[in-house]
Amino acid sequence: MKVLFLGGAGMIGSAAAAEAVARGADVTIVTRSEPARPVAGGVRALRADVRDTAALRAVLGGEEFDAVVNWVGFTPDDVRDHPGLFTGSAGQYVFISTCSVFGRPVPQLPITESSPRRQPVFGYPRDKIACELLLEEAHRSSDFPLTIVRPFHTYDRTVIPVLAGWTAIERMRSGKPVVVHGDGTSLWSLTHSRDFARAFFPLLGNGHAVGESVNVVSGDILTWDQIHLTLAAAAGVRSPVLRHRSSESIAALLPGWGDVLEHDFRHSMLFDTSKLRSLVPGFAPAVSFAEGAREVLAHYEADPVLRVINQDLDHAFDRLLADR
Repeated sequence: MKVLFLGGAGMIGSAAAAEAVARGADVTIVTRSEPARPVAGGVRALRADVRDTAALRAVLGGEEFDAVVNWVGFTPDDVRDHPGLFTGSAGQYVFISTCSVFGRPVPQLPITESSPRRQPVFGYPRDKIACELLLEEAHRSSDFPLTIVRPFHTYDRTVIPVLAGWTAIERMRSGKPVVVHGDGTSLWSLTHSRDFARAFFPLLGNGHAVGESVNVVSGDILTWDQIHLTLAAAAGVRSPVLRHRSSESIAALLPGWGDVLEHDFRHSMLFDTSKLRSLVPGFAPAVSFAEGAREVLAHYEADPVLRVINQDLDHAFDRLLADR
């Protein structure tokens, strides 16, 4: 199978490329510059700005692909020319969107692919919705072979999946309390990039996925307290101290966290994975968060440059805890 990645040299895309190569696909990646992450062996790398239609057409030279995956379509202008460019030369066009397109609070749990899309606050998912709508219209009007894939909160060894990052780890290790928003019981889902790649690859060249949107998530359900406790265990902390504060009080001291907490993290996000499992029979996440957290800690322990405490954040936590 011939697969073209437009972009795809980031955390999720590089994992997907490695999985595709391991499964025998012929993978080409087009990036504007040298990828920040190593490209899997066997991948053909081309240089062009994928948002420049003329440059992209020139570098591809009319080549045909079984599947084209757009990892870097962020605004409607980024994808506007793609139906004309790839209709007839691609068996499938996969647009990488995000589960952040779903409105908060979600009117009904679990979230399915048909849950309402609405995002009035964050520009990133708002623009992703606009891209989805443009490409869906092309599918309806001109049989553009579209599949929409929506990851959620995906991580690998390089990502500590809490807002406080390494500062939270150091506070737990030193016996200092770590602030968790709300009461710590809202539900969240984390997906390791390797699990995403394992679920994603079978969607490529899959005719049953054309015309569909698919939420590619692990289905693993965690509370925010569990996420922090699992990271603590990986860091060797047996009895971490968690303290809960309202999203509003946290945002008062950390304004940069306000929108994320108010419109995202405070809401439970529980996903129905029925469609994914019907298109990828037998898929189940293989990397537990306990295993993933150990990978994260090992990666950070191996590089002192990564182990940076945010002093402003550290002081803000102390102030939040002193208020009660």
